[in-house]
Amino acid sequence: MNFREIVRNAGIRMLHSGLTVETWGNISVRDPETGLVYLTPSAMPYDLLTNDDIVVMNPDGSVKEGKRKPTVEAAMHLGIYRARPDVNAVIHTHPVESSVFGVLHRPIPPIIDEAAQVLGGEVKVTKYALPGTQELADNVVSTLGSGAACLIANHGAVSVGKDIDLAFRVCEVLEMTAQIYRMALTIGEPSVISQENVAYMKDFMEHHYGQNQK
Repeated sequence: MNFREIVRNAGIRMLHSGLTVETWGNISVRDPETGLVYLTPSAMPYDLLTNDDIVVMNPDGSVKEGKRKPTVEAAMHLGIYRARPDVNAVIHTHPVESSVFGVLHRPIPPIIDEAAQVLGGEVKVTKYALPGTQELADNVVSTLGSGAACLIANHGAVSVGKDIDLAFRVCEVLEMTAQIYRMALTIGEPSVISQENVAYMKDFMEHHYGQNQK
């Protein structure tokens, strides 16, 4: 599997999905067999990246391959992988709707079925920390916990998955949920799906939904 190609294509997809602007945001995937992490480089246009621009890092943070500087949020990506053996893809986006709640420091509750199924409950907001710092990385790891996504205060969002496609699904459902939540708040107080029903739908999505499931 060409992990460099996966990361490069994911950067283009993120940019053209409206999940970030310019060179902001970052992406990584982990090879579950070797533990190597493939990351986007720092401050380079996603449309112009080549496979050689992708940086390969060891789990301890040392660079194994690549001549570029890795994303300034490399510590965040590596911290998530250390804490979450179930995660093999991390996408840090700067999405407009989700960021509205990030600047309000207001969590996004599960108000639609898709959020219950994919996000698995409330999407929490980290404490504020400066970009590229170990403090921000630690805050994200702590706030994300066992969840699928979290908001970074005054900054953006982080979505994770067992592969890049599932991580993108989390990104897209999070942004859709944020938009619906913002719009619903202009009319009244949205009803939140109960934790019991969230747990049921998340289990259904993971183990029964789709052609290859029971």
